[in-house]
Amino acid sequence: MRVVQVVGFGGPEVLVPGEAADPVPGTGQVVVEVAVAGLSFVETQIRRGTDRWHERPRLPYVPGSLVAGRVDAVGDQVDPAWLGRRVVAGTGEAGGFAERAVAAVADLFPVPDDLGLPEATALHSDGSTALGLVENAGIAAGEWVLVEAAAGGVGSLLVQLARAAGARVVGAAGGSRKLELVRELGADVVVDYTQPGWAKEVLDATGGAGADLVFDGVGGAIGQAAFEVTRRGGRFSVHGAASGEPTSVDPDDARERGVTVIGIEQLFEFPPNVARWAGQMMSRAAAGLVRPVIGQTFPLERAADAHAAVENRTTVGKTLLVL
Repeated sequence: MRVVQVVGFGGPEVLVPGEAADPVPGTGQVVVEVAVAGLSFVETQIRRGTDRWHERPRLPYVPGSLVAGRVDAVGDQVDPAWLGRRVVAGTGEAGGFAERAVAAVADLFPVPDDLGLPEATALHSDGSTALGLVENAGIAAGEWVLVEAAAGGVGSLLVQLARAAGARVVGAAGGSRKLELVRELGADVVVDYTQPGWAKEVLDATGGAGADLVFDGVGGAIGQAAFEVTRRGGRFSVHGAASGEPTSVDPDDARERGVTVIGIEQLFEFPPNVARWAGQMMSRAAAGLVRPVIGQTFPLERAADAHAAVENRTTVGKTLLVL
């Protein structure tokens, strides 16, 4: 079968197409015939060897932790009724950039008949993350919510969830194409955080008080500036470090201003709830209440181009490999 392997730690060029033997399911496992493989910014950092949150994989490895497709084979102690079913499947930390992937039956999520596999993939990963962030932080009607990376996979869904909760949304992103998308998603105000003075625009939009809630998916200098425009008594929720470093918040500063900081560690508590959140997001999508933004797709053999696009910040919404 066709695969893409990471043959060394470094830039996108270390993603190399190749061949591998078809996998065989073990006890409690299935093989999924992959139609869609998801990827994330974190996976590009793992490939570079710079990620601090996951164990470094042994080389060479097949990246990809989430796939969607039909169950092609089942192992011992697996109900044969899974055969032929459309599923989203977690593969662990690797194995998804392939024509077939092994997954534990416990990591399968049936895809509703009225939902496409690309949409299901986006809603299972980014959708569950967005809903978990909202559940942890809480959103009240009328609050001002600042969403960083608002044109990204998670950010675009956060904008929609905040609007659905009755909040007023400031969507922050870089460049006119991304800002246009954020407006289409319903943000009340958009700001370009690649331009000087963007934080003042947030203050102006919120009447000088700042945002009641910030979803920080960028970190670094942008995250720090976003913390500075968090309202006194507000919440600052960290879920990413697209800049390379998570936002470093001075605890004394947060305490003095009464800002509740929900750290990036919250993500480690998400896994037991992913299936529940994913199911809720898929139901909302089926009802037309949210829509995942799938900005670009690539064939398997162009996995390196997909990684490069994500790293270069040229993407909008979710990026997927389609086989």
